[in-house]
Amino acid sequence: MNFRNKIAYSFAIDPLHFIDKNEGSVAYFNSNDEAKTNLLAWGKVAELKIYDTSGAFDKLKAFQSEHKDWMTGFLSYDLKNDVEKLESKNESALDFANLHFIIPELLIEFLPNETTVFAIDGFSIDSLNEMIHLARDKYIPETINSVNTIFHGHDEDEYLKHFDRLAKHIQHGDIYEVNYCLEFKSDNINIDPVSTYYRLNKQTSAPFSVFFKDNEHYLLCGSPERFLKKEGNSILSQPIKGTIRRGVDSKEDEELKEKLRNDPKEQAENVMIVDLVRNDLSRIATEASVKVDELFGVYSFKTVHQLISSVSCQSREELHPVDIIKATFPMGSMTGAPKIRAMQLIEDNEDFKRGIYSGAFGYFTPEGDFDFNVVIRSILYNENKKVISFPVGGAITSLANGSDEYHECILKAKAMKKALQNS
Repeated sequence: MNFRNKIAYSFAIDPLHFIDKNEGSVAYFNSNDEAKTNLLAWGKVAELKIYDTSGAFDKLKAFQSEHKDWMTGFLSYDLKNDVEKLESKNESALDFANLHFIIPELLIEFLPNETTVFAIDGFSIDSLNEMIHLARDKYIPETINSVNTIFHGHDEDEYLKHFDRLAKHIQHGDIYEVNYCLEFKSDNINIDPVSTYYRLNKQTSAPFSVFFKDNEHYLLCGSPERFLKKEGNSILSQPIKGTIRRGVDSKEDEELKEKLRNDPKEQAENVMIVDLVRNDLSRIATEASVKVDELFGVYSFKTVHQLISSVSCQSREELHPVDIIKATFPMGSMTGAPKIRAMQLIEDNEDFKRGIYSGAFGYFTPEGDFDFNVVIRSILYNENKKVISFPVGGAITSLANGSDEYHECILKAKAMKKALQNS
């Protein structure tokens, strides 16, 4: 374990001011809640970066066991191939790794009334003070992006062809629910990632928002969904299934919330995934500890209302933290039920490699606790290749209507488009 010095500061600086375009690695976890802690991981002491999927979770387990330190990073959706006998046939131009975790030089906790810095042994206090000084004088420019055309591989007619194929599998009893996604993409463009994230965050104010940079790779994430949290032996998952737009005024907003809360289709989507999560957690839980803490909770975000449920358990003492993640990965909300068959059909019908999208981004603490989101409502950017991708998707069940599902995808893409197009 790397020894870290704990240094308490009293300053009020936007964490984004610590991010510079020339830095190699930085991750900012933004709760968008003034009463909660936000985290900024800066620099790189060590890393685990894996492009193959075979044995990836075992390598992560060994890496975490060796270092037992703060670690930030992501698990791509395609690690499904390490969990089950599956394959990824589609390609991506983004070139993100399948698994990437970084031990930072600095871990900064932004608390409501205090800022705490965990600095790696040997990190100069003078350097830290200089960082703080420079951050105070920074501002986030409202840089205009050169994004003129955003397009996706499927128009509505093409989407409906795949919807109908998947609906037939539901009718035949192969699956009960499947999460089908399409990709918005733009090539040969430049954006300013920090100001773009700033605009995206203003659009979403999501509780599991992330800004991540490692060299040319960026994740600008406005996720409302938690995949999995571990605190001691307590495990929590909060799947989202069920979406409706915001109203034009408070009266319509309340009407739409009630409609979402009582919609049989949305409830069916949600409860199927809750059952899947309960089954996943039972693999790692102590006897009779799996419970549904909240079913069909309606939560409001800036552009949509969402139906969110909470499922928890107590994990068995002997389990390694990475074993807990592997047993539940990928998350049910982004796959379907039954999970393996749904993932096979996803691969057959989607025309892009999901990669980090619908995977998870999060952190480990030195004690082995963790918190991971679901990477949705996100912009992925390769600065060297000048490629942007922001996939969106939704659940298909026997009650789903293809045109409605397509337009739900368009609704979910709204925040990313506005952030990129400076509107």
